[in-house]
Amino acid sequence: MSVTWHSPAPRPAVARAPGHWRRVAWRGARIALVIGAGVLATLLLRPVERPVHGMARPWTQPVTVWVCRRVLVILRIAHEVAGTPMEGPGAVVANHVSWLDIFALNARKRVYFVSKAEVAGWPGIGFLARLVGTVFITRDPRAARAHTALLQARLAAGQRLLFFPEGTSTDGMRVRPFKTTLFEALCAPGTGLDGARVQPVTLVYEAPEGTDPRVYGWWGDMAFASHLLTVLGMPRQGRVRVVCHTPVPLGEGRKALAAACEAAVRAGMPEDRRGV
Repeated sequence: MSVTWHSPAPRPAVARAPGHWRRVAWRGARIALVIGAGVLATLLLRPVERPVHGMARPWTQPVTVWVCRRVLVILRIAHEVAGTPMEGPGAVVANHVSWLDIFALNARKRVYFVSKAEVAGWPGIGFLARLVGTVFITRDPRAARAHTALLQARLAAGQRLLFFPEGTSTDGMRVRPFKTTLFEALCAPGTGLDGARVQPVTLVYEAPEGTDPRVYGWWGDMAFASHLLTVLGMPRQGRVRVVCHTPVPLGEGRKALAAACEAAVRAGMPEDRRGV
């Protein structure tokens, strides 16, 4: 996230209901086991998969999808998909709300996230991100050409990359203007990505009744650990709706492509969440 978004309103205040720590321990332990099983399976499969398929991951992709589905089931967050996830080469772009986006977007169809380079060094999370094939990029403009080449190579290998063009996460109550930089990898000449498209996806989080509607949002300088404990300990959960829009063909330039994708993502939000 190149620019951190800060909410003009106070952060959600979620009271800890009776049994909070019991739910944290029970759900947390099960999630740790599921992720551990996924890591072990990937570590065993990838050394054999890599020399056979290169950057393509036909054996380990289903492992990631299974892990993400199970995590949402354990959390008891309902997961709904509207529309059809895109087939064929290209990329996916979505609004960015939370660390939960990783599970919501991968629970139906495998995507490869494009992330800031700093994430690679985060304890635990960085290891998992590298293991599942996340693409890391820096903010250095001098590296733009190298980043474009890397992204094009991953797309040419059949990987469906996921961008968060807002450049930051929000409270889920709005869509920030899309930045155009990462669209350059799709629009640059000589990509060799014949027939490639970009699918806009809208993430709509709905909190349980009586809970702050922003409860699933993770933004600004909010601590990951405290937000994780809040979600793990909630007695009732809501849902996340993944709205897959009609894929957009590669247009005349990155600005036009970004504008078309932003319009689609914004249209997929409830009317009261379409502002910036």
